[in-house]
Amino acid sequence: MKKLIFALIAGVTAMTAAQAQSPVPYVGVGVASSDHTYKISGGGPDGDGYKPSLKVFGGLDITPMWGVEAGYTDLTKADFNYKIGNDTRSGSADGKRAYVAGKATMPVNEMFSVYGKLGAGYTKVEGSSPNLRYKESETGVYGAVGGQYNLSKQVALTLEYERYGKSKDFGAKADAITVGARYSF
Repeated sequence: MKKLIFALIAGVTAMTAAQAQSPVPYVGVGVASSDHTYKISGGGPDGDGYKPSLKVFGGLDITPMWGVEAGYTDLTKADFNYKIGNDTRSGSADGKRAYVAGKATMPVNEMFSVYGKLGAGYTKVEGSSPNLRYKESETGVYGAVGGQYNLSKQVALTLEYERYGKSKDFGAKADAITVGARYSF
């Protein structure tokens, strides 16, 4: 049994060494879309629905299969309405997100690969109206799954589903669908 375990470890080490190359840094930009529908006590769901937000990210592919990535999304300002008695009032919410994560990539062929990310995410949401002030920040688990289509060695298009911590009743929901482009150096 010990010989088998040693042989497996040696084989994995040899494959990793054969795939080893210089780390490849990259930067990217994307459009992230999250649901901005709010649950406000005393009224039904309200808000602007899905809204696009700007995302910037960068990372380092340490090997073709393993890397690290960090990103920032500036959540688009969203409007909402709520009721106090028979009086309808309005307000707005704004926020931001950031994450740092490890990334595992599995090539399907030369042009397409799938990946998963797992790490820590931070979300901050602020809401305001004449009678309502709301601030919330949360650090939690960040996760994503996606696909990448390589247009060339340097340029790729990405599509991913992201999750920033727990679901929220106010502000952009924890889920996001992101379309992006990245450039590798």
